[in-house]
Amino acid sequence: MLRKFAYNKIFRTTGMLFLFLLLLLFPAGKEYSLEDEKVIMTYKNVKKEEVFLIDKDNYVARTKIDLNYNSLEDKALKLVEILIIDGKLENEIPNGFKAIMPSDTKVNSIKIDNDKIYIDISKDFFELKKGDDIKAIEAITYNLTTIDNIKYVYIKIDGKDLSYLSSSNYYIQNPLTRNIGINKQTKLNGYKGASETTIYYVNKNNNNSYYYVPVTKINNDDRDKIKIIVDELTSTSVYETNLMSFLNYNTKLLNYELKDDILTLNFNNFLFDDESTNSILEEVIYSISLSVRDNYDVKEVVFDVDGKQITKSVLKNIE
Repeated sequence: MLRKFAYNKIFRTTGMLFLFLLLLLFPAGKEYSLEDEKVIMTYKNVKKEEVFLIDKDNYVARTKIDLNYNSLEDKALKLVEILIIDGKLENEIPNGFKAIMPSDTKVNSIKIDNDKIYIDISKDFFELKKGDDIKAIEAITYNLTTIDNIKYVYIKIDGKDLSYLSSSNYYIQNPLTRNIGINKQTKLNGYKGASETTIYYVNKNNNNSYYYVPVTKINNDDRDKIKIIVDELTSTSVYETNLMSFLNYNTKLLNYELKDDILTLNFNNFLFDDESTNSILEEVIYSISLSVRDNYDVKEVVFDVDGKQITKSVLKNIE
């Protein structure tokens, strides 16, 4: 009996010491980084990478995949190949997402030159039906511009510049940037004063996990984009089916400042999920930060409440 008691005491003591060491190794404080939410190190140096695929509601949506690559060109190749149905990276596609380009599509070549990337795809791409060809171009452009410093995408089809999508009767112009928009929603009174603002909403997968869907709003709103972003995310009604925002509709953007590549946003206390602990929902942080990333050339977003800094979000290209 005494021996059993001694063993139990030893096990409990050892367990408490192990837990204490874990807390020392992994502190609780968190700074949000949109570059990589998680890095898995193995002998192949596999990383969780941002990628845009087609979700269950047929949106071009943001998710993460395990990606192993030897160079930036190799990374670019895989970010395009994952969009090919039944392709080499089919097993890396998360549940609830799918590829979009025809299974016969081949990537002929890829070249990176500073902030530009040149890609040549086989003519099988033109088998895409109306609407899907536009989504495929959006997905290619967004995937390739997740690569550090890449801003401009040039697409050729079997050696010829891609300028027209025949299925959708849609003209495009190289180079492509994120300014082409994604999951576009148009509500115009006229083309004079038209503006485009990309806003990231939250969607839920079948396994109850959340991910983000960018929607480019094209309208006659001449306000600063950050005001449009916050107003849309606090709206009591979201027009896109199944898309959500976790930002409390009473949240107000009191003021903001853009200085030295840092955008500081000052909100009222409805930004908090729990005012007693000054906590903000991760979905709120990422919806705002991803939206800022696609509309502003900044490195950080600082979140203040009544003039006091609560947290900050480190954007793309910041370690």
